Amino acid sequence: MGRFRALPLRSRLALLVTTAVAVAVAAVAAVAWFMVRTQLEAQLDSSLRATNAEAQANQVFDRFGCVSGPLAPNGTNNLSAQVQLVLSNGGRCWVDGRNTLGLTRIDLEVARRERAATFYDTRTADGVAVRVYTQPATVGSANAALSVARPLSDIEKPLSTLAWVLLLVSGIGVVGAGAAGLWVARTGLRPVDELTGAVEHIARTEDLTVRIPDAGDDEIARLSRSFNSMTAALASARDRQAQLIADAGHELRTPLTSLRTNIELLARSEETGRAIPPQDRKELLASVKAQMTELASLIGDLQELSRPDAAAPGPLQVVALHEIVDSALSRARLRGPELTFAADLQPWYVRGEAAALERAVVNVLDNAVKFSPPGGAVEVALRAGELTVRDHGPGVPAEDLPHVFDRFWRSESARALPGSGLGLSIVARTVQRAGGTAALRAAADGGPGTEAVLRIPGAPTPPPAAPSEGVVGDQ
Repeated sequence: MGRFRALPLRSRLALLVTTAVAVAVAAVAAVAWFMVRTQLEAQLDSSLRATNAEAQANQVFDRFGCVSGPLAPNGTNNLSAQVQLVLSNGGRCWVDGRNTLGLTRIDLEVARRERAATFYDTRTADGVAVRVYTQPATVGSANAALSVARPLSDIEKPLSTLAWVLLLVSGIGVVGAGAAGLWVARTGLRPVDELTGAVEHIARTEDLTVRIPDAGDDEIARLSRSFNSMTAALASARDRQAQLIADAGHELRTPLTSLRTNIELLARSEETGRAIPPQDRKELLASVKAQMTELASLIGDLQELSRPDAAAPGPLQVVALHEIVDSALSRARLRGPELTFAADLQPWYVRGEAAALERAVVNVLDNAVKFSPPGGAVEVALRAGELTVRDHGPGVPAEDLPHVFDRFWRSESARALPGSGLGLSIVARTVQRAGGTAALRAAADGGPGTEAVLRIPGAPTPPPAAPSEGVVGDQ
């Protein structure tokens, strides 16, 4: 078994096909041979039973009496069989044929009426295998048995010829099946060879642009399409990863450069002994603190986005979305004390991560605070699972709307404002994980500003709490 598994797949398939065909051909040949033998034996028995030898036996007996051997010119086997009479006293008389048959117990039992007519196989005195049919007969007024025999070579020769023919045909069939199996294995596994070559090429060169022909609807074509989809997804993931690293490096460079400049100014002041004016020093320290805060926020956003979609930090629970929005509003009011917040929150319960959902809502509100004019208003509404956050800022150009959820993407008007460009990406990711959708659109009433719309499936009332979960509100 170990050697079989060590063979190449096409060799194993060819060997299995050859073995299966060989077994099938052997079974068919054996069944055919046995059926022909049974048929020939039945025909031989029928010919023995149909031989009308009793009349000739009586004629020979009346004319010559009980003779022990062939008499010329009567030894010409007129019945094409060996025929003899067996008397009940154990005597035997020649009737027809070139040889006489031996005397058996079966013949005596039939002559004495102790047994019915019987078929059996035996050999003549010169060793010829014969098939014998012994039946009751009457010679004069005495009971006797009439034995009619034909050589078994009448069926053995055709059977031998048939066996050689079947053996030859079976051999040709097995050899042909082996060749056909090898051809079928090579043809059928050619796409698998192409797939193997593509995988080995990708492993060797990391070239994810390789594609395999996927014409057709069979299993190999489906496997090829799946492989092409996988390599396309891997290529896209690698491109996104490279883009994320490039964007992260670009975003990190700005605060790091500013932070380095400020620290170098402070260090030069200490080294040269030239004191920085108190107000300038205060501004430098405030700038350092702001850059450190921005770096920490950017690193946190990158960590959030680097998590696989399937890797959640905690178990999903039923949470009160209206309470989460209300908590996020409290934080947003601290960041925009000069703004007016109008809230209309209806109860809505969803299944998700409370902390992640609150961060997503805070990000949306932060955007509204950031782009709202001084003294402006932010309108927040939660109705039937749809959360809308409306600001009255400059709005987002229509051509920029498809890109607002891309990582590190920032519109021209937002580049001068603080932020990493990852906030809305985190929003979209969190909402999708909860089974919802996130969108940004122009204000529905046609006025200035933008509306952020988050739709999360849920219910207006909490479901019955399971033993392992409960309703979770603000975390």
